[in-house]
Formats: sequence, C-alpha cells, structure tokens
Amino acid sequence: MKITVQFFRFVFLLLFATTAWSQTAASYQLRHGDVLNVSVWKEEALRMEVRVLPDGSITFPLAGRVEVAGLTTPQAEERIAVKIRKFIPEAAVTVAVTGTEGSRVYVLGKVTQPGPVTLMSPSTTVLQVISQARGLDRFANGNAIQVLRQTSAGTTVLPVRYDDLIRGSSLETNVVLQPGDTILVP
Repeated sequence: MKITVQFFRFVFLLLFATTAWSQTAASYQLRHGDVLNVSVWKEEALRMEVRVLPDGSITFPLAGRVEVAGLTTPQAEERIAVKIRKFIPEAAVTVAVTGTEGSRVYVLGKVTQPGPVTLMSPSTTVLQVISQARGLDRFANGNAIQVLRQTSAGTTVLPVRYDDLIRGSSLETNVVLQPGDTILVP
C-alpha cells in the first residue's frame, strides 16, 4: 500500500512537471541570438540549424528571409510553412530551440564570476543571477547595485538593494530581469 501511494505521487509529480515544462516551452518567444533547428518532414535537404539574426529574422531554403523574433515555435513553424508551401504543398515544419543565447543578461563589477548569464525562465530575478555569478566579492557595495535596461525611451536605471534583500527587506528591488539587461555591482 505504501509503495502504491508513493508511486502515484511520483507519477502525479512527473505529469505536473511535464505539463508545466511544455507550457513554458510552447510560450517561449524567440529572440535574436537564439539557435533553432528547423526541419521539413520528409525533406532531408531542408533540415538545418539557424541563428536568429539581430534584425529578428532567419534565412531558410525555399522560404527566404523569415521574421521570427517575438514568435513562439509553433508560430514560427506556421510562418515558415506558409512560405514553403508554394514549393511543397504539404510542408510540415518543425522548429526546435537548441540554444537560448538571445536570453542573456550581463553581470559586471565586483562579483566572483562576472560575465554573461543565460536566463532560464522569464521570471529570473537579480538575486538569482547574482547567485549564478557566484555572489558578490567582499569589497562590493551591495546596496548600490544597478540594473541598466535599454528601452525605446533610452536607458533605465533600476536600483537593487542586495544587502537589504538578503535580510528580507526592500523586496521590491529584486528586479525581474529581461534579456539584454546589465547588472552593475560597484
């Protein structure tokens, strides 16, 4: 009886995790820098890895230049298929994300491991990225950290009060990061 209950719990958790992952994967929006594996069913010559260019497009045989930035993979599949159907009426296109280099932020300054960090979720916070950078070095000014974000109106500076955050206060300064953000740690 005890094994059966544990087994059902395991199956439930596995199904829940799979459903959550598939919903996240299906809603991921493509960005410049992402690497995609694009293929057309039953067409070996139309299977290739492409990178989303800075202008948000890819180039694919028979389809030419295709705008994909901001689209989900099913939307990109349909957009490519529409262009290819002039040549292959029953074209079934598959797009798989093989690299999310377009989802990077940059950590500079007094952290143990500065450099680019790939966002693993759309709700990644500055505290999570600092932990991926192996934390602050001993000379860092934790309450003077800034996140620089490029917007259509220019650069926005968002303050982060790290020392307060790890004490449980100033929680509103735990900024949810966006691709392209830069974290400056003085």
